[in-house]
Amino acid sequence: MSMRSKLPDVGTTIFSVISRRAIEFDAMNVGQGFPDFPIDPLLAQCVTEAMAQGQNQYAQGDGVPELREAIAAKLADAHGIMVDPRASITVTCGATEALFSTIQAMVHPGDEVLVFDPAYDSYEPAVRLAGGRCIRIPLLPPSFAFDFDRVRAALTERTRLVIVNTPHNPACVAHDRSVLDTLAEVLRGRDIWILSDEVYEHTVFDGRAHTSVLAHPELRERTFAVFSFGKTLHVTGWRVGYCVATPPLMAEFRKVHQFNTFSIATPLQRGIARYLKQRPASWSELAGFFQRKRDLLTTLLEGSGFRPLPTQGTYFQLLDYSELTDQDDVGFSDRLIREAGVALIPLSPFYRERPDTRLLRICFAKRDETLEAAAQRLREFALRSAASALA
Repeated sequence: MSMRSKLPDVGTTIFSVISRRAIEFDAMNVGQGFPDFPIDPLLAQCVTEAMAQGQNQYAQGDGVPELREAIAAKLADAHGIMVDPRASITVTCGATEALFSTIQAMVHPGDEVLVFDPAYDSYEPAVRLAGGRCIRIPLLPPSFAFDFDRVRAALTERTRLVIVNTPHNPACVAHDRSVLDTLAEVLRGRDIWILSDEVYEHTVFDGRAHTSVLAHPELRERTFAVFSFGKTLHVTGWRVGYCVATPPLMAEFRKVHQFNTFSIATPLQRGIARYLKQRPASWSELAGFFQRKRDLLTTLLEGSGFRPLPTQGTYFQLLDYSELTDQDDVGFSDRLIREAGVALIPLSPFYRERPDTRLLRICFAKRDETLEAAAQRLREFALRSAASALA
């Protein structure tokens, strides 16, 4: 029998490749975005209590009511966004399922979707599985600023969805209100929806405030916004996220969600709801917590040849290594795994047309001692490389 692949040119993600190589060479994996520190014991206790009380069977498809109510309260408290927890919020299997279900609900065969590079790698496969086509528009370093002339030129009658991501992974920038105002002007009068990936909503630095697309009065009516408890509560392996949209849009979303995952692990939902009831402002500590880690990392790398670019949000840091070598980022990241014992993520695989940059992504959602050890290895590698070049 012959098989015709729906994604014939899609291979293993760069995250899996780097993680596999890190295991092969026993390297520190500080590229992939997962914390290595323990979660709040109260959160674990809340989930354990839910299981012990028998809350282990199917939850309703859109999420347990108490969690949706807690999400609505958090949106109001954190961003001033008022939503109906019954009609506008659905709990999902992580943010990735929310992204996938939105795309399957809104993109039809032949539709076009605008995606901004460097783009998270799940966007395009989901669009292609829906029969759509991605139009990739690059955001280039060091500013990763939108070129709205290119956006206007890219819009056609087939454009159905625009995917935005703020704070942006892996560019590590946070878009401000002016970007949303311009986007609203560009889309005005067009039947185009917005998918807003906001999983790092609480991880913005230096006094910035997250600007949710849901808070923009003109864009809100056309927006699906996606969030993640994995990022907010340091539990990436729990795979609990949620999508927020107006009731008409959410009704379409739920049509797909019910046949995708149907419902999310009941004790996790109830445990998170209990936790948020006891610590409703736990999210408010994230910006300061991660800013201290960002600043520690950049201090540790001063003078190493790994130059940090400004990081406005997320828990990642881009490092410019052009002072050390002109080797491409994919090759250099592999060299660091083999020779430095440190695994970082190259930036270029997140572009369709790879720019000629020398940038790697490091995750600082790690214990201080992990960051110290990784920085030490990078500094020692740089010194060895410099000595070798002079020999």
